[in-house]
Amino acid sequence: MKMSRPRLPRTRKGWRRLVQTVMAGCVLALLPVTWLYVSTADRLRTAADAPRTEVAVVFGAGLRDGEPSLYLAHRLDAAARLYREGRIEAVLVTGDNSREDYDEPDAMRAYLTRHGVPDARIVGDYAGFDTWDSCVRAKKIFGVDRAVLISQGFHIRRAVALCEAAGVDAYGVGVDAKHDVTWYYGGTREVFAAGKAVLDAVFRPDPRFLGPKEPGVARALASGR
Repeated sequence: MKMSRPRLPRTRKGWRRLVQTVMAGCVLALLPVTWLYVSTADRLRTAADAPRTEVAVVFGAGLRDGEPSLYLAHRLDAAARLYREGRIEAVLVTGDNSREDYDEPDAMRAYLTRHGVPDARIVGDYAGFDTWDSCVRAKKIFGVDRAVLISQGFHIRRAVALCEAAGVDAYGVGVDAKHDVTWYYGGTREVFAAGKAVLDAVFRPDPRFLGPKEPGVARALASGR
């Protein structure tokens, strides 16, 4: 069966309507991204001027052969720097451990300990399956009220906006990243992820897994006092 080709407008009025429809679609598609930029405009910092706070949250970014990916390593390097400079006291590493052979939080913990962060100051969230889940769990499960969030620049605005929506007073540190294929993919993906972020912020669904409250962050902070 032959597929019929879409009909193009035959009149100037028809073309005008088509252009208006396309433009309206583009505007609607960009509204979530605009919201992210506007809502986080005063919440972004660099590793050099991040505010002093008790907790840093590092979001997972994939593993390679059981070790943090290059992008994740950059995030962890920034967290280790903040700890060494005395600007944070504990690190909450949040990532995916949905199957036995894939454990982002423990790989992140091992990397941080190799770079000078004491094990007692690191807390693992093993059900950070996406950014919204990580933010909600940071607040509801680990009791984090204020935090510095660490991620790549293309992701940090969404992380800050969602953590703010989840009740965490958040600042974001966007770490530098080489503009390679992964960076461009991540930036493109954020355009589509922004739409889901708006829905999460408005409807505030429960995470995929919530579970009982955990005292890990409180213990990590107490260990340094």
